[in-house]
Amino acid sequence: MVVVGGGPGGYATALYGAAAGLSVAVVELDKVGGTCLHRGCVPAKEFLETAAVFRTVARASEFGVGDVPADGERPSVRFGVSQARKGQVVDQLFKGLSGLMKGRGITVYNGTGTLHPGHLVRIAGVDGSMAEITGRNVVLAAGSLPRTIPGFDVDGEVVMTSDEVLDLEALPASVAVIGGGAIGCEFASVFADLGSEVTVFETLPTILSGCDPDVAAVVGRSFRKRGISVKAGTPVHGHKPDPSRKVTAVSYGDDETLEVEAVVVSVGRRPRTEGLLAEGTGVVVDDRGFVVADGLMRTAADGVWAVGDVVAGTPQLAHVAFAEAIVAVKAMLGEPVLPVDYTRVPWAIYCHPEVAFAGLTEEAAVAAGIDVVTKKDPFGGNSRARILGETEGLVKVVTERRPDGSAGRILGVHMAGPWVTEQLGAGYLAVNWEATPDEVAQFIQPHPSLSETFGETVLALTGRGLHVA
Repeated sequence: MVVVGGGPGGYATALYGAAAGLSVAVVELDKVGGTCLHRGCVPAKEFLETAAVFRTVARASEFGVGDVPADGERPSVRFGVSQARKGQVVDQLFKGLSGLMKGRGITVYNGTGTLHPGHLVRIAGVDGSMAEITGRNVVLAAGSLPRTIPGFDVDGEVVMTSDEVLDLEALPASVAVIGGGAIGCEFASVFADLGSEVTVFETLPTILSGCDPDVAAVVGRSFRKRGISVKAGTPVHGHKPDPSRKVTAVSYGDDETLEVEAVVVSVGRRPRTEGLLAEGTGVVVDDRGFVVADGLMRTAADGVWAVGDVVAGTPQLAHVAFAEAIVAVKAMLGEPVLPVDYTRVPWAIYCHPEVAFAGLTEEAAVAAGIDVVTKKDPFGGNSRARILGETEGLVKVVTERRPDGSAGRILGVHMAGPWVTEQLGAGYLAVNWEATPDEVAQFIQPHPSLSETFGETVLALTGRGLHVA
């Protein structure tokens, strides 16, 4: 098996294939681990953790720790130190992954791979060398790149994408974040918590438009309380740097402008398919540049598969790429396998407060013609949340209404609040096992714990809640 791309989709395919006894080669331009490890998920969460520690230290006196700070006093931030720590974390994970791949006998070629007819992959090495390899199966896992927009040419200093932000050595005093999706909200949250003045521009009517509105509203309220300005339903047109290059004026709406030190463009990611395919491979690419694959990750070319961000119509999530990798390998081995159900995958957004969900929103269920019963439980009534001093947020469970009006199959679980990205497991299992509240309510939640809020919400859906009516 030849895998083109060494990000989450590619290295997971390689590891799983090697574990199944396949001879595996991986072609990777940069370092195995891809965007997620080196320029995305992991480094971004390192900065979000810096922000979390900052918030904790700033509130330490509430818990009787340290001296009461003077009025308006805040902890200092040495962002360069956080940057160095991020580098250490990434480097340790990279070395571990490299060692794991070596231990499983996976050959790694450092260069750009192009698929030619006949399962031939031609490799242009970063050292100028050329090589050709073939595989009984070829897996396309070339990943993605940040999208840009007209009027905002990325220079790495004033205008940045997620790639450049993660290399900052100092915090800008003011930031315009263009895009109010998951990545945009994470960056907005980090910058605001660490002291930057933040404005989020979103062309859609709300931020986090793919989330349940009740969950998105929690984040919106928190952002406003923390001084983050959200300009939803507002297009941006371009920017005009000051001659000093210290600030730039962002043009938006009806001839309005905003001066900021930095602009972060966070409007999604595009597939990295340039140069991936030579003529005559038989692989179909859609009009947006994504590789078309079926539920078993097969492309239109026999023996050629695709996984991860490069695949059309799938969520661009590392854990989805992992799941697709397993599907692809099992399918090529002829083993029993089920396609990934993209409507039920877990989502995690690490802004403050965190967001996590799986399954249908209330709106999506109703749009699909399903009569629903829902229940919400705020974290304000959760004892552990009170102890932590983190009471913003809620758990919302969406169920299918039975003919007698009671709550049946659990369709979706949606959370916003403290550490919900670590709490979603039970809700994810409930959705994917098509469990009912009567079944899930039998399971005991530890007290005091944040997970009790999910348990209480489900128990309330049986009609006999304890703390939730």
